[in-house]
Amino acid sequence: MSELAKRVYTSLVLLTLFFLSLYNFNFFTILLILINFQILKEFHYIFKKIFKNSKLKLFVSIIIVVLYLSLFSTIIWFYLFENFASSTYLIIFLVLICAGTDIGGYVFGKMIGGKKITKISPKKTYSGLFGAFILSFLIGILFYNKFNNLILINVNILFFIIAISFFSQFGDLIVSFLKRKAGIKDTGSILPGHGGILDRIDGILLAIPLSVIIIYIF
Repeated sequence: MSELAKRVYTSLVLLTLFFLSLYNFNFFTILLILINFQILKEFHYIFKKIFKNSKLKLFVSIIIVVLYLSLFSTIIWFYLFENFASSTYLIIFLVLICAGTDIGGYVFGKMIGGKKITKISPKKTYSGLFGAFILSFLIGILFYNKFNNLILINVNILFFIIAISFFSQFGDLIVSFLKRKAGIKDTGSILPGHGGILDRIDGILLAIPLSVIIIYIF
C-alpha cells in the first residue's frame, strides 16, 4: 500500500472516530483519555531523546506535559459538559480551522515555495504561512455562515479565526522544534502514513483550549 493510500485510509478512520465521539459524551470522554495517554507517550519519547543525559530534566518535562494535558482536557470537557449538543458545533468549527491551516500551509508552501520562515522547521515558508491563514479563513467563514445560530460566540469572527489559525501554527512550530531537537521525523508510528497522534494534532493541542478561553473572556 502506498504512503498516500495509508494517509487517506488513516484520515478516514480518524474522521469517523471524531464524528462518532460528537454524538456521545461518554465516548468522547473515553476517546479524549486515550488520546491524552498516547500523546503523553509520544512526548516521553521526544524528551527521552532530548534529555537522555538528565533524568531530572526528563522528569520535569513530563510533569509539565501532564499538567498541560490535564488543563487541555479539563477545558474541553467542562465546555462540552455544559451543553454537549450545541458545543459540538464549535469543536467542529475549531477543528476545521486547524485542518484548513494545516492544509493551506502545506499546499501553498508546495505550490509557491519561497523564503523560509525559520530554521526550526525548514519546510515552512511565508507563502505557506499566508496560505494557512487564507484557507482557514475561507473554511471558517463558510462553516460559520452556515451554522452561526449554533456557534454561540461574542468574539469578532475575523479576529477569532485568525487567532485560532495563529495558535494552530504556533503549536505545530513548537512540536517541530522539539522533534528537531530530538533528531526525529515523527513522534510515533501509531497512525500509518501520518506518524504519531502528536504529529497530527499538534496545532489543535494549543488552539482549542486557547480559543475556548478567549470565548469565556469576551
